[in-house]
Amino acid sequence: MSLHGLRVISLVHEDFEDLELWYPVLRLREVGVEVVFAGETAAETYHGKYGVPARSDIAFSDMSTARCDGLLVPGGWAPDKIRRFKDVTDFVQDMDAAGKPIGQICHAGWVLISAGILSGRTVTSTPGIRDDMENAGAIWEDIPAVRDRNLVSSRRPPDLPEYMKLFLSVLTEYASGKESPK
Repeated sequence: MSLHGLRVISLVHEDFEDLELWYPVLRLREVGVEVVFAGETAAETYHGKYGVPARSDIAFSDMSTARCDGLLVPGGWAPDKIRRFKDVTDFVQDMDAAGKPIGQICHAGWVLISAGILSGRTVTSTPGIRDDMENAGAIWEDIPAVRDRNLVSSRRPPDLPEYMKLFLSVLTEYASGKESPK
């Protein structure tokens, strides 16, 4: 499978969950997707919970739905910081409204809660934020990966293979529709 020409933004901030950031990024790069890291500021190095670095390519304020085919939000403690940026919550809302693939794992659900896009959506997350997800109006399931239209969610690192199979499937569907005449 090749998804050359597609561009996915991965959000990053201090204390991301290392595997939840890097596993999806590497899987996407393997199939030809350009992955761009967006952080609070451009050209800043952020560190995961276990010290693995990731350098932002662009700032949150530079994200553009028109120049992006998908979004990944890693877990860890970073989502609690990321969700405080209006540029991020506006971007998540725009991506969802455009029907573009959005992937979130573990605590990343906090970002989608703050963006206000979960009401009536079926999702999963780490059980630790189940109440938060349900209080935001989501229907929560305790399974490795869930798809609700363009939204793909997952629980934690052991679920990464199922999460990425599902996210890649949604991204492939999106790419097929993008290439066909409307």
